[in-house]
Formats: sequence, C-alpha cells, structure tokens
Amino acid sequence: MKKTRLFIIYLIYSAFPVYSLQSQNLNLVVHGSSNNETKTIDSLGYKKLFQNFILLESEVTLLKSKLEEIGYIDIKQIEIKKANDSTYNTKLRLGNKYNTIYIYYDEAIISKDVLELLTETIFESYFTVNIKNVRSILSNINLQLTDKGYPFSSVMLSALKKRADNRSLEANLIVNLNTERTIDKIIVKGYENFPKSYLKHYLKLNSKKILNINSLRKKTNALSSLSFANLTREPEVLFTQDSSSVYLYIEKRKSNTFDGFLGFGTNKTNSKLEFDGYLNLSLNNNLNYGESFNLIYKSDENEQKTFNANVNAPYIFNTPIGVELDLNIFKKDSTFTTINQSGSLFYQINNQQTIYAGIESVKSNNLTQANTSLNIDDYNSTFYNVRYQLLKPFYNNLMFTSSFNLDIKLGFGNRNHKEINVKQTQYQVNTYKLFKLNSKNYIFFRINLRGIDSDNYFTNELLRFGGINSIRGFEENSLLATLYSFANFEYRYHLSQSIYVHTITDGAYLRNNQENTTNSLYGFGFGIGLLTKAGLLKLNYANGKTKGQKASFSNSKIHISLSAKF
Repeated sequence: MKKTRLFIIYLIYSAFPVYSLQSQNLNLVVHGSSNNETKTIDSLGYKKLFQNFILLESEVTLLKSKLEEIGYIDIKQIEIKKANDSTYNTKLRLGNKYNTIYIYYDEAIISKDVLELLTETIFESYFTVNIKNVRSILSNINLQLTDKGYPFSSVMLSALKKRADNRSLEANLIVNLNTERTIDKIIVKGYENFPKSYLKHYLKLNSKKILNINSLRKKTNALSSLSFANLTREPEVLFTQDSSSVYLYIEKRKSNTFDGFLGFGTNKTNSKLEFDGYLNLSLNNNLNYGESFNLIYKSDENEQKTFNANVNAPYIFNTPIGVELDLNIFKKDSTFTTINQSGSLFYQINNQQTIYAGIESVKSNNLTQANTSLNIDDYNSTFYNVRYQLLKPFYNNLMFTSSFNLDIKLGFGNRNHKEINVKQTQYQVNTYKLFKLNSKNYIFFRINLRGIDSDNYFTNELLRFGGINSIRGFEENSLLATLYSFANFEYRYHLSQSIYVHTITDGAYLRNNQENTTNSLYGFGFGIGLLTKAGLLKLNYANGKTKGQKASFSNSKIHISLSAKF
C-alpha cells in the first residue's frame, strides 16, 4: 500500500512539473514574409521581452495596429510559434502599402474653411491626406469643431475601400456635431466681487457667445497681467443637458503700493550734506471696479516741490471706454508755479495695448515782482494729445513686474502770453525692455525721448529731468532742456530669489534752444535690490558728469527707495 502511494505521487510530479518561483521572461521575434517586410517591421520597433504570454500577444496586436496606420491595411498574422521554452516566433504578411486616402465630406456639415487649416489638397467633395496622418487630421478636425462651439462632436471614417489603382483608399467622413454650446453663465469663485466689466471687456467673456475651450484658457491667462487679481486654477466648464456654465477661480491680491526714496549728496556751493526724496502712493481696485488712484509728492535739494494726482477709471458705465484725470503742480522756490491739468478718454485694445485721446491745460505764474533775467513770465497753454501704450507683464516675478513697455505721446496746441498765441508741439517716447538671459542673469535697457517745439521759450516751461527716474548721479529735476533723451543700461545678477545686484550705466543728451546750448551727460555706478517683507528696497550709488568734466566724488549721489505693497 505504501509503494502504491509513492507511485501515485511520482506520476503527479511527472505530469505537472514544479516551476521556479522566479518567472522566466519570454522573447518575441517578428518576421515578415520577405526581407524587406522584416526591415519595415524592425524600423517601427517593438518590445521583445515579456513576463507572460498574454503581454506578448498584446504587443503583437499593437504592432499590427501601427502597421495598419502607416498603410498596411491587408496585414495578416500567419503564425505565432514557440521556438523553445523562452522564445516565440511570429510571422506577418504585410501585403500592399496604401499611401493616400481620399476622404469624402459633406460641406453642409463641415466647411471647407476648417479643412483648409489642415491640408492643402482640398476639392469640392473630397480631400486627400497621407494615410499615416489620418489619425492627427481627424483629431484636429474635432478640435476645430470644439472651437466652434461643439465640444461633444465626434469624427470617424466609414465605408473604407480600396481604389482601382490598388495604392490608395477612399472613405466617407462622418461628423456627429451634437448640440452647439454657448456660454450661459460665468461664475467667479474666490473673488466674488471681481469687476464684471473686466469679464466683458478685458477678458472678452460674454454670455451667449459660442463656447471655445481653447480660447477660454487663453483669455483667462490674461488675468496674470492684472495687478489686483490672479487666476488660482484652470477654468472649468459645467455641462448640463441644456446649459454650459464657466467657473473662474480668481483670488484678489494686494495691489496698493507705497514707494519712496531718500537721496543725499554734497552741495557744490557750501559743501554741506543735503537731502531730497519723494513719496509715491498708489491705491488700486479698493472699490472693486478696477480703478486706480496715484499720488506723488516730491521735494528736492533745489527747493523744488512737485505734487501729482492721477485717477484712472476703466470701463465707465460698463462700456469699453475709460477716463483718466491728472493734476500736476510744480513750484520752483519763490520763482514760479506751474499747474498742469489733463483729462483723457482711453480704449483698451487688449490686455496689453491702450490708446488715449485728451486735452491738457497748463497755467504758469511768475512769483517774482521784478522782471529778472531769468525769462520767467505768466502764460497759459492748451494741448490736444494722443497716446499709445503697450505693456507686457513679467509673470510670476516679484522683483521685475514688466518685461517690455512702449509709451508714445504726441500733443499739438498753443501758448497764450499777453494775448499772443504761439503754436507748440510736445512729444514723448518712453520704452524699456528686460531681457532674461537665464534664471540669474538679466539685462535692462531703457530709452526716453522728450521735447517741445516752439518759436520761443520761457524758463518756466522748459522740460526738467535728472535723478533716480532718469539719469542717475544728478540732482532731481536739475537739468533744463527743450529736448532731451537718455538711456539706462543695467546688468542685473540674482544672488538669490530676494536679492539682486546691478550696474548703472546712463547716458543723456540735452538741447536748450532758449540758451542755444547742448550737452552730453553720463552716470556710472552700481545698485542692489532687496525683497523684504515690507517690500522692494533699492539702493543706488551713481556718479554723474558732463562731457569734458572730470569725475569727482562730490558729484556722487546715493538713492534709496522702498516700494511696499499693502
């Protein structure tokens, strides 16, 4: 009995051998019915090692699909044979290769304009494509239909057959459009008080417009250029049976800024230390209308005081038109005051370009009782201005907020003095570009040109520049001209995400037609920027000199500014 039991156990082990716990890889080798077919198969590439036979069979099926996509639609699998314990040989017969497919379409369903974006060989009822491009062509047709408001459209080929030349195919294009979708509702999440006028005019999002998913993403990305709002996540669309709702996820961010600087240098006359500075306050979107209010007060060592107030109100009464008002008061010690008032209407072409048209009034009063040689007198001027501005933001950069700016302004008017009118023209061009070389190295380049043309000039209407916002190394507004231009060049290097250092290389040219003089000026130095919890702190050291003048330490200026957001 014991011998019989041992014999039965032996038979079981013989019939069912015990496999190793470590699985053995299976090898796949695929051949064609000829050497050329084998080369074609090898050129596509396929996986050759598998853990089990099921995965091996799936790879053969995938390889056949790849061959069909490039034109071998008659492909047949002749055999799959086990060569040894770990290798399987598969033989495929590819047959004829079809290079071109003629696709017939119904122009009443899909327009010729859509197809012209995808292929050049279009005829009245059909178009031809290389068979290997069929999948991408059908996918792109579906995307075009989605952009036209059919997000649930489907595209397929039917009635596929061979043509008489036995080298090309033909098929019918079947398009199922489903229901055209429009934007029925726009819902803002997070910042519920986001200005509705910005949805309509800035983002160009309106209810009842055709829903275009790709266009929706591009439009909402423009929110990143706003100073007071930011997109926290991609927009989403909720589809119901009869409506489509767009969800925008927006957060309100700090956009009010306080900016000021303190400068000090040596007085050339008495060699005493003197201070100058300014205050710049900007309030943005505090009423949730996208409005802004800017206030600047400046006092410098030349006993000059400047006050400027600016109000910008976009999209008034929910129209695409905005209003900008500006008041500027300038006082030169006890010599004269000049009051400049202007008002403009503006239209924002897109999120980067704006055009302006407005009127400007200038009134200057001579505060001296005696008629001195300074050529200062009372006058009134009126100008009609046009302006164009292009501003490209620098996304996700706390230190450098814009990468490119172009601001062009042109004004025509008259100056009235003792009932005598003199025609005048004023013009200004300001542009800068920030080049990003890599994550640490930047180059900043700025050019500014400003001038006024007139038959004659008063000293109190000359243009004034110099200082931290123009050519550094000179006192604030110490340079007088009827025409000036300057260039700023900086090489900026990031020491960390919150600290950068930079060079200062400034050059300027001025012309004073009142005195028939010209001059060239230069400023050299270095600076540092530090991003703190309070804001961006800047410190610049610059030495200024004129053409032919030797550099002197007493001409150096140190400028300190802090720009804080709240």
